[in-house]
Amino acid sequence: MNGIRILALAGASLLLAAPAGAQGPAPKAAGIESDDYVWNAEAGEKMEALDLKGDVENGEEAYEICSACHLPSGAGRPDGTFPQLAGQHSTVLIKQIADIRGGLRDNPIMYPFAITLIDPQELADVSAYIQTLPIPTDNGKGSGKDLARGKKLYDDHCVSCHGQYGEGDEKKFYPVLAGQHYKYMLRQIEDIQTGRRRNANPDMVKVVQDFTPEDLDAVVDYMSRLQWPQRQAGR
Repeated sequence: MNGIRILALAGASLLLAAPAGAQGPAPKAAGIESDDYVWNAEAGEKMEALDLKGDVENGEEAYEICSACHLPSGAGRPDGTFPQLAGQHSTVLIKQIADIRGGLRDNPIMYPFAITLIDPQELADVSAYIQTLPIPTDNGKGSGKDLARGKKLYDDHCVSCHGQYGEGDEKKFYPVLAGQHYKYMLRQIEDIQTGRRRNANPDMVKVVQDFTPEDLDAVVDYMSRLQWPQRQAGR
């Protein structure tokens, strides 16, 4: 790790440890609560990063900051505090990090780390590196008590976007679900349903808006068991 990267990591750690009000707030962009909201608008540094070829070697160095929470393997935490990132589509990673940096997705814990990426090229680099990491199979899972219900809900409402194996769609910015932690996914789908996830896809909001808590638990439990062999083996 070079000297600049060490200083950036130390600075981000100090920001997280600082008392409330000791750091400037993250920006706040108009999200799904706004009548003018356009999901995945073609604007900003996201588009710049998407137009660049990510350098995996440079991305590995940039990822050292991320590894403090998401682990060197990208596996995150089974308790859902930090998501599993390994094998995620670079397009999805670029969008989500750019949304956090731009204030479209509220994540006060992630924000001080996200802003240490110095430019769109580094955003492309770290995303390219994370995509190369093999998806783990020992992710946090649900109770398994209602998997038949979860599978039916997934097949009826989710598979057309997220795929049979939870592989998502790189070109459409639909995330990989395979290997993701049950508790993290449950929190995110609840936030999408209630509007707390301000950068949510309105199409997904429509899908889950009438799901009961039991429906959410069952479908997320099923999703936590999806496996995508292509990226679980790495590539």
